Amino acid sequence: MKSQQRPPHNPEGVVRTYIKRVRAFSPNARIYLISIIIYGAGFGIHRILFNFFLRSLGYDETFMGLLSTVNSMTVLISALPMGYLADRLGRKSTLVLAVLLTGASIIFMVGFPSTGILIVTNILMGIGSSLGAVVSGPFMMENSGEEERTYLFSMQSGLQMAANSAGDWLGGYLPSWFGKIFNVSPVSSTAYAWAIGMAGALVISTVIPRLALRGDKEIHESRAAFAPIAFGRKHPGLLAKLLLPMFVTSIGAGLIMPFMNIFFSNVHQQPDPVIGALMAWGSLAMGVGLILAPAFADRYGKIRVVVFSQAISIPFLIILGFSPMFWMSAGAYFVRLTLMNMSTPVYQTFVMEQVEADSRAMVASLNSMVNSFGRAFSPVLSGWMQVNYGFGPPFTGTIITYIIAIGMYYAFFLRGKKRAV
Repeated sequence: MKSQQRPPHNPEGVVRTYIKRVRAFSPNARIYLISIIIYGAGFGIHRILFNFFLRSLGYDETFMGLLSTVNSMTVLISALPMGYLADRLGRKSTLVLAVLLTGASIIFMVGFPSTGILIVTNILMGIGSSLGAVVSGPFMMENSGEEERTYLFSMQSGLQMAANSAGDWLGGYLPSWFGKIFNVSPVSSTAYAWAIGMAGALVISTVIPRLALRGDKEIHESRAAFAPIAFGRKHPGLLAKLLLPMFVTSIGAGLIMPFMNIFFSNVHQQPDPVIGALMAWGSLAMGVGLILAPAFADRYGKIRVVVFSQAISIPFLIILGFSPMFWMSAGAYFVRLTLMNMSTPVYQTFVMEQVEADSRAMVASLNSMVNSFGRAFSPVLSGWMQVNYGFGPPFTGTIITYIIAIGMYYAFFLRGKKRAV
């Protein structure tokens, strides 16, 4: 268990330290980051276009929320079994299987977009996402040293966001390109399907670098299937404190995050290319924040970064949801994304540091479960509220839950502490 102390200021300078930490990345870590770039680009295309694809087929926001719930519910239910499977298969095999399931699901759902197939493929996609979520943290812990660990976690998240940005930007134009190729409208289901199919192919191609990963450092077959139960019995208070704020945050995130493209389309009447560019720049801004986060964590401590970055993001969330002017809402979207999400890899590192090696995959499963729990239920509620009352109630709910979660981080890890963690 790591002592909860604030790291001392590094006199070498932020830039020099950052370069030194990145150079310390292991070969496995570097290969993994390459795979994250490819995966992020493909997933960015899918993310920006999938709701538009559903709308082109006649589905409404309620069904969009249902699919988001199905996906998140699958991640929730499968998290513990996938954590057990990840320990049995090993990190490399799990990482490969995760992108195969996700990519194949994306291609299949646009090839056969009936109601039943969309639900089934979102279940399979949820399983793939669950596998990726539970193995990522333990893999990076096992392929990094203490000094560069926070930098690796942040670089992974930052590069994925930057790749999402490229995918969002490309996704804004792909339907128009495919519309010209097939002589159909750029907002037709055919144009969207081919664009999203390209996203699925990109995700599957992530297998190539992941097959080049070296074997796991540890033998995982001997690990206990119920490691989180053992850890919970040993540290019940700590486990609850680590997971509860993320659970509350997930409830608020599920109310608005799956619908940001629909928000800018319905509320601000922006076309697909503008929304694609907006989300692309938003992902890029978030990626920059994620990459810079470890330097702040080194200087101020991990939990201080978590609490203050999320707290400062709240006013921008209010502007995003309630400003009548598009340019103000868009600007707030960029700042809010950067501030709220830059703490994610920092906190993920903190959680992994509190857990013994043989419990990491399974505790990562619990982490994935609580992150998925709120997202599994709130999108359906949000979809219903949007249809009946607009985006005001979902944004209000998100603001309230985020404030509660920030208060929990402060109360659990900062209040009464002379030094941040």
